[in-house]
Amino acid sequence: MLRRKVRKNILLRKRRKVAIRNKISGTKERPRMSVYRSLNQIYVQAIDDDKGVTLCAFSSLSPDYKEKVKKDMKPVEKAQLVGELFAQLCLKKKIKQVSFDRNGFKYHGRVKALAEGARKAGLEF
Repeated sequence: MLRRKVRKNILLRKRRKVAIRNKISGTKERPRMSVYRSLNQIYVQAIDDDKGVTLCAFSSLSPDYKEKVKKDMKPVEKAQLVGELFAQLCLKKKIKQVSFDRNGFKYHGRVKALAEGARKAGLEF
């Protein structure tokens, strides 16, 4: 019973992902900001879909993140920090505007916090 429910949730996420990807594509001027959320980590990258190239990437495993994270931070706060640091990295590479791709995940919790952190640091969606 539980496996069936998990399988259904994964199938629904993949369906949402395909629907979103059909609407969003990234260019060099406005890359696609793709977010992936696992149980423990969160990953984000700016992708130029015209060339099929990742312009910059950041995750909760990056050394810059590990220097700034505090042990008593909650997962949502950590995701917001990842968003802020990713935005700083993008701004260094002269990327100011992105198209947000939540990758089938609901815009809630850590995904929402990452997006708000990136906006707060200066990225435009």
